[in-house]
Amino acid sequence: MLDRIDLLVLDVDGVLTDGGIIYDSRGSDVKRFDVHDGQGVRYWLRAGHEAAVLSGRGSKTIRRRAKEIGIENVYEDAKDKLPVFEKILKRLGRTPDQVCYVGDDLVDLPVMARVGFAVATPGAVDEVRRLAHYVTRRAGGHGAVRETIELVLKYQDRWREICRRYEDRMPADLPAARRPWKETR
Repeated sequence: MLDRIDLLVLDVDGVLTDGGIIYDSRGSDVKRFDVHDGQGVRYWLRAGHEAAVLSGRGSKTIRRRAKEIGIENVYEDAKDKLPVFEKILKRLGRTPDQVCYVGDDLVDLPVMARVGFAVATPGAVDEVRRLAHYVTRRAGGHGAVRETIELVLKYQDRWREICRRYEDRMPADLPAARRPWKETR
């Protein structure tokens, strides 16, 4: 199932963030995002895949973070996510079995039931965790998205390509014991 995945669709609150919402004195929301999740999305895109955000809430913060990490497909204020998900599929020319969706709440269930790889965060409600193909070890807003991306890219044998870019820049005389990646082939 993971070999066909090439579109990552992410919920925001509880997935890209820890689910907390802070309002400043002007009433604007403040969200905390994990830098490893953001870098993971960049690796996902670098591997030639697509990504989208599908959130039940709207926020300038969401749009800013998506732009910063390279996600061009941002869908907000989706109280009923399934019709919006269908639009994403049509717009990007994908079928549901090509999609990995990461969610955490009841509103995510209809989409998760349709995709090729449904992922839940450990803080997700029971119903979402039960429906998921995989529940991350890392919490939402604390590396769950990065964990998901690495899992899929490793399965697809694409992770080594990402790592090689950095490994090739290491000193040639670095002792083998200190090399972070072991040759697997």
